[in-house]
Formats: sequence, structure tokens, C-alpha cells
Amino acid sequence: MENPVLVEVTRGELVESIHRGAFALVDGDGTLVASAGDLDRPVFPRSAVKLLQAIPLVETGAAARFGLSDKDLSLACASHSGEPEHVRRAASMLEKAGLDKTALECGSHWPSEAEVSRDMARRGETPCQLHNNCSGKHAGFLLTAAHRGEEMAGYVGPNHPVQVRAKAVIEDLIGRSLNVDVCGTDGCSIPTYAAPLRDFASAFAKIASGRGIEPQRAEAARALMDACMAEPFEMSGTGRACLKLMQAAPGKVFVKTGAEGVYCGALPEPRPRLRAQNRRWRASGGRGAGRCASRQGDGRGRAGAGRDLCRHGERRSDQLARRAHRCAAGETSGTLRLSAPKVPADAV
Repeated sequence: MENPVLVEVTRGELVESIHRGAFALVDGDGTLVASAGDLDRPVFPRSAVKLLQAIPLVETGAAARFGLSDKDLSLACASHSGEPEHVRRAASMLEKAGLDKTALECGSHWPSEAEVSRDMARRGETPCQLHNNCSGKHAGFLLTAAHRGEEMAGYVGPNHPVQVRAKAVIEDLIGRSLNVDVCGTDGCSIPTYAAPLRDFASAFAKIASGRGIEPQRAEAARALMDACMAEPFEMSGTGRACLKLMQAAPGKVFVKTGAEGVYCGALPEPRPRLRAQNRRWRASGGRGAGRCASRQGDGRGRAGAGRDLCRHGERRSDQLARRAHRCAAGETSGTLRLSAPKVPADAV
């Protein structure tokens, strides 16, 4: 099944390129209310499911023991930009367990925030593990291991208790086993597992609604989601699509990017005026995946939130779903826009 065109890039009056993708919108009862594309093809969600991987940090009591704040919990779910605040917070989290950056097995890379990287280069600095966009997640892994009295070394391995717990949570929420045939290695060295698009949609619907999930797990997941919505900078960074969308409707929208064009999101607040509550969307982009998925996520977020978004939030998400391209001199040369039909208001 070929995925439909969901995003168009124009130059002048003509469409210059197209991007295919898929999305699923699932309500709190697990009903698929809107979709496009192939929902059954296994996809690697990558960083889009960091919240799911962080659930044991709260469930085991590690977050409470080490006194983690909302900013800490948000960073534990982050693909951050490596900005100074992100780096300091990741180091602070490790210090709570008497650890430092050398305990991190995620590797290092330059910050994605270009100005931060340039400033470091001017000072003759090189990045360390704390600059890795996954350092907060890995700090959470280590705090959980420390709380449980487990060996720290090798915590990224698939058989380490940290990864076994994370996998078990994902399996529970998507409702299927994840075997070696759908396992790959993520960019930060941990296992990543592929599953059908609709399964990840259902997982976030469970978290958003609290239905079809054990009470303790629901409470842990909601604590993480609330932390990310309260402190979206920690889980993203300056100018990032996740940050912009959550700022457009504070406390009403959760969204998380993943590599290769994957976005996961949820609308967790009750909406008494709507026929069905607690929608969750997931967008998976194909070619040109990064910019494709961010436009899909912005558009699905606006459609999924429906009338419950404040007027300001609705205007902001419309702006995010359609972006002008400019040439080097600053003149508008085209647009990046959604081409798929909007989700009808009565579907949400």
C-alpha cells in the first residue's frame, strides 16, 4: 500500500516536491477515528516513544527517591538540542546518584542548536555525552538502575534490566510482543523496536485517557506527560516544532518527535463538549521525513484539538501547519503545506 501525499512544497504557483506519509488518530476507547496511509507496516518510532521508555523511572520509585522535578522528568523524555540548560540538567540528574557523564553510554555529538555548536567551536570545546540529545533519557535509565541496585555498566544492552523493563512497558501498551526480528539499535545505542503504526497510536490513547492501562502505570505515564507539557523546553529546545506546538495550546497538547519523520502526540485533557475524548495522533513521514512529519503533526494537532483549543492556539497551529519558504534575500519563494484533508470537527 502506497502512502498518500500529505505535505506539498511549492515554489511560486507550482508544487515542487511532495512527501508521503501516514497518520492514525485514536480515541480513549481505542477506536480509530481518522487515518491515512499504511497503519499496519512496522515502523521504528525511535525517540517518539521516549515517554514510554521513561515510565519505569517513575513506576519503580526512582523519580521520587531522587527528588526529580518536572524539568527533570521532561528531560528524561527529551530529544533535546544540547543547549546549556539541557547539559546542566542532565549532569544534575546524574549527580543525584553520585554519577557523572562518564557513566553515560549514549555517545556524544554536537548540539543541534547551531549557535550553541558555533559558540563551543569558537571556544575550542568539543561535545561530550551530556550534549547528546538522549542524555536526559540515559540519566533516567541510570537513576532507575541505581535505585534498584543494578549494575550500571552495559545498561544499554537488550538484556540489561533497564532495557528489559522499558521493552515490557512498550509491549504492554501496544498489546504485542516485540521479538528480535523487529529489534534494531537506536542512535544512542539502546534497542529500538518496530511495530505497526496503529499500535503506537493505541498506546498513547491509553496514556491520554487512563483506560485500558493499569492504574499505577497510568499515573506514572501521566506524570511524565504533564511534566513535558509544563516544561516543554527541557524535552525539546529553542525553535523546535515540539516546543512551538505545546506552547500554542499550553497543557492541552503533548507531542514528541522521533528520527526518520515520526511524531507521536496526545490531547490528554477531558473535553466535555466533544462526543469522544482523549484523542491521540501519530504521524509517520516518508521521503523528506523531518519536515513532512512536523507539518503533519502540527496539522493533526490542530484538527485533533478541535474546538477546545483557545483561539490563540488554533491560530498558532494553523501557522505551524503552513510555513513560507524564503530565498537568501528574504523574499518568499514558496510554502510548505498540508495537502491531506483536515480531520472533521465532528470526529473529535
